[in-house]
Amino acid sequence: MRIFVADDHSLFRDGVISLLEAGGYEVIGQAGDGKTALEKILLVHPDLVLLDINMPEMDGLQVLKRIKKTHPEILVVILTISEDESHLVEAIQSGADGYLLKHLNSNEFLDMISGLARGEAAITRSMASRLFKHVGQQAPPRVEPVLSNREVDVLRLVAAGKANREIAESLSISENTVKFHLKNILIKLNVSNRTEAVMVAVKRELI
Repeated sequence: MRIFVADDHSLFRDGVISLLEAGGYEVIGQAGDGKTALEKILLVHPDLVLLDINMPEMDGLQVLKRIKKTHPEILVVILTISEDESHLVEAIQSGADGYLLKHLNSNEFLDMISGLARGEAAITRSMASRLFKHVGQQAPPRVEPVLSNREVDVLRLVAAGKANREIAESLSISENTVKFHLKNILIKLNVSNRTEAVMVAVKRELI
């Protein structure tokens, strides 16, 4: 996986890069402000961008939106100190593939990054719980269910924080079948990642 790191604190940025390289990942670029980050990202086209929120010139959420608008296939994970619920919700609604806090330990961080390759969202259970709690507090619109029973089963397990392998074991199906159902779920709910799919499903009372 080819990774780009954007953070305005050079010491932290260097530490993340060293950790990623020690974990076998290729870091193909870095930047200390949002504007430069966006220019370089669109030039080198990484597989994954790790993006801080608070940066000069252009904040991380603005960069996220610009990336997803033109290159939705690029994975973007917010890596920040901000536990502000509004930042979390805005990031996921804007297409972020994860939201990680900087106080994660090294093993947790690398586990989250490796999960992205398996189609998992890079978000801790505590942050996911806050996200779903926020969605649950919103007034849900009344709509007809659009998911099959099996897709609902899969999505409920995603909401419980289960990885694809665990979902497959729980439902006695293959991981490829899980991925097939997840792909259909994203299409039906018109979302870009599994975390956003759970948010929408909870809001619409589908799960």
